[in-house]
Amino acid sequence: MKPQIRILLYSILFFLYLTATSFFLSIGQKLKTDPYITLGCGFAIFNLIYAFLALKWKPLLNIIFAVGISALSLFLALQFTNLHLLIDYDPYQVKTAIFANAIFSIIFWEIVYQVKIRKS
Repeated sequence: MKPQIRILLYSILFFLYLTATSFFLSIGQKLKTDPYITLGCGFAIFNLIYAFLALKWKPLLNIIFAVGISALSLFLALQFTNLHLLIDYDPYQVKTAIFANAIFSIIFWEIVYQVKIRKS
């Protein structure tokens, strides 16, 4: 896949992460579930779509990587917000968590893509 196409796909994925977070949280409130579970499942769906469109591995590998990356990205985003690095700009750390989750996800997808290319 050309770098321009990957950058476009990552940009779309980043935009989806930013815009869909409030939607997933509102669904979680209506369903009265834990917000982390709701966000994790929602981001896993985005990652599944990306995995099947971009990676095109075997379906089981796509599912494993999509769920793993969404869970790991959400966990690392929460750990990143616990550092309180941007407390002056984002006092509640919500935007920091959303941006960190999106960036970690994109970084992990690029790592997985590079491993796939090297093995082929």
